[in-house]
Amino acid sequence: MNLEINKALAISRASRNNILKIIESHSIDDLNKIPEGFNNNLVWNFGHIIVTQQLLTYGLAGLELNLDMGIVNKFRKGSKPTSPISSEEVDFLKEKLFPLVDKLEEDLGKKIFENFKTYPTSYGYELNSIQEAIAFNNTHEGMHLGYMLALKRAF
Repeated sequence: MNLEINKALAISRASRNNILKIIESHSIDDLNKIPEGFNNNLVWNFGHIIVTQQLLTYGLAGLELNLDMGIVNKFRKGSKPTSPISSEEVDFLKEKLFPLVDKLEEDLGKKIFENFKTYPTSYGYELNSIQEAIAFNNTHEGMHLGYMLALKRAF
């Protein structure tokens, strides 16, 4: 694997570490709280970054996701919280947070992302390769980390 990809995966792990600190420093009630003026909560953002990484990488390459479609549909783009998330669901997401980055790194070494489908993001940038998807995913996760920090201040 090349240095750029290694650095991008290191950035992903760092972002996820910061997100995990937010998740672990709040009660389940706070994680589920939707402050006035917002349409989602801390735990939705947490699930969303996990799901989106899978959709941007495995999904756009036509590969099977490493998550159940029930979880994917609960947190994908366009979804919003419809009921509180249990502490067991939060634990499940925490268990997936870093292993899915590790799995991506492993699968990159296997060169399985060859059938990547071009995707125009809502950010205004078109993804044309797995490398671009990984770089964009870091931007996406950073944006949601910022959103989570704003949610915390709104409590």
